[in-house]
Amino acid sequence: MENELEKSYVIGLDMGGTNSVFGIVDQRGNIKSQTVISTRAYADFDDYVKASVEALQPALDAVGGIQNVRAMGIGAPNANYYTGNIENAANLVWKGIVPCAEKFEKALGIPVRVTNDANAAAMGEMTYGVARGMKNFIMITLGTGVGSGIVVDGRVVYGSDGFAGELGHFVIDTTDKARTCGCGRKGCLETYTSATGVARTAREFLENSSEPSELRALKPEDITSYDVFKAAEKNDAIALRIFNYTGKVLGRACADFATFNSPEAFVFFGGLTKAGEYLMKPLREAYEEHVLYTMKGKAKLLVSALNGSEAAVLGASALGWE
Repeated sequence: MENELEKSYVIGLDMGGTNSVFGIVDQRGNIKSQTVISTRAYADFDDYVKASVEALQPALDAVGGIQNVRAMGIGAPNANYYTGNIENAANLVWKGIVPCAEKFEKALGIPVRVTNDANAAAMGEMTYGVARGMKNFIMITLGTGVGSGIVVDGRVVYGSDGFAGELGHFVIDTTDKARTCGCGRKGCLETYTSATGVARTAREFLENSSEPSELRALKPEDITSYDVFKAAEKNDAIALRIFNYTGKVLGRACADFATFNSPEAFVFFGGLTKAGEYLMKPLREAYEEHVLYTMKGKAKLLVSALNGSEAAVLGASALGWE
């Protein structure tokens, strides 16, 4: 039997609601080739798998074929590491339970592992990124929602059912004014500190003040977190206040999260991190103010250094080396 360790490559798949990005990755974390297909174009999962295998063919030929590939790792919404299934994903075209790992294993003839997208990002960070060598850290992904991957003693925490680590749905506001979340609950962290949360904060701040702002030139419903960032760049007082508020909320929440795994670091990843110090300065200040006294000054608050489009593929591929 051929030694699995001699196989030089793994396949990483970042399965998004819109597009699926595949990468063939070597042991050093170099993406040798990448290919993309539309996730939404295939109403039947079997057709999606077939299209994936066809799209991968030229990339596989370039590394000497599937016989040089050790395994495949997939990061997907609501993917369960234990079962290999995607379970009731709100943002994918396939509903219910989808036997993702099993279908890809049959089609490719190699072992396949799946995990949710935030856990994949944590794996990528631990294998190739700023958390390399760390055994305890928390990855927070700030995109349309807020995801998280919790690493304890060098292992991603999956919990009893594979769905542990939903820090975006930690309730931070229990008042009557708490924002409604897509999950059906009220006051979840992601309604305040995701990119969409920042846009909601912008609308609230503009409504409750008559202060001049660049943002008033836009229709309230059209404002994005990027618009807030552009206004902050011009020293717009309301935009700066929005980031200050968002950073404080996130910093305070992270101070609470620190109590359960005493992390070496928090690593922030996703579109919102492009706001840089506008977000990170208030975040650091609020974290140090609220963190338990025995933990003060211990955790680093870092922004991921992995390129956004590559990080998810690298994270998924890291599963293939396990």
